[in-house]
Amino acid sequence: MDRNLALEFVRVTEAAAIEANAWVGKGDKKAADKAATEAMRSRFNSVDINGTVVIGEGERDEAPMLYIGEKVGSGKGMEIDIAVDPIEGTNSVAFGYPNSIAVFAAGPRGTLLHAPDMYMNKIAVGPKAANAGIHLDKSVKENVEAVANALGKPASEVTVIVLDRPRHEQIIKEIREAGAKVRLISDGDVAGAIAPCLHDSGVDMLMGIGAAPEGVIATTAVKCFGGFFQGRLAPKDDAERERAKSMGVDPDKLLEMEDLAKGDSLQFAATGIVEGPILKGVTESAHGVQTHSLVMRSKTKTIRFIETHHHVK
Repeated sequence: MDRNLALEFVRVTEAAAIEANAWVGKGDKKAADKAATEAMRSRFNSVDINGTVVIGEGERDEAPMLYIGEKVGSGKGMEIDIAVDPIEGTNSVAFGYPNSIAVFAAGPRGTLLHAPDMYMNKIAVGPKAANAGIHLDKSVKENVEAVANALGKPASEVTVIVLDRPRHEQIIKEIREAGAKVRLISDGDVAGAIAPCLHDSGVDMLMGIGAAPEGVIATTAVKCFGGFFQGRLAPKDDAERERAKSMGVDPDKLLEMEDLAKGDSLQFAATGIVEGPILKGVTESAHGVQTHSLVMRSKTKTIRFIETHHHVK
């Protein structure tokens, strides 16, 4: 895809983050999400793409904005798949917790998996451990030791980021039994998957179960860094298993990065809303507000951190 689109895409996430910031700590998830989604959709209209949302706010009847299958962009450019989450970490925004971003991923038509809205078991590491033999079907101890060896440090210095959920009690126990540290986050496992790719994040690996659509978005980012990601759907019942099959996804298949986000023409953008392990949040500046964003292309492995000062009337 055109490299100039990358900066257009980051303007989309910036707009969503700024609008979401007005709702930080106010306890209204729906209002925050609505504001961010409307801002993102409006900004898309000025981008010369013929985009189709493959991962968005849900089905059309459930989400009047940025629904799956919606067309976005001016319609003048190339055909691309769009995966968006106007607020990844809605609870963090609503209740003032750390770690929330506005996030966007894109690739040529047919490159992003149309992931069903259900859980996915995930594991992710950064580029230094990408070839260490990490595998979703290995034990926690084996994966911790593999990461430790790849990074040249003892298991006691490995940090694993995990969503703070009751379903993760066992995995948290096993991480600690392996001698590693656990960093719990309330929401936002896209940022959690990206964090091991950043040497100064203090995070070495992501483990656990989160939303499947976010797994596709995270894979796009991890791929741009040269890291490693694996996933497998975790349907909660037969109905979800059948839904996955109806969307062309084998619920039992181990999903490698090429299954989730194909090729080397992927782009990713994210803007911090509330500070987390990869980005600072929206802050006040002399002009109005200041945003911190990350924008990447998989083809060149170009990684840009962008600090923008927005004049707000």
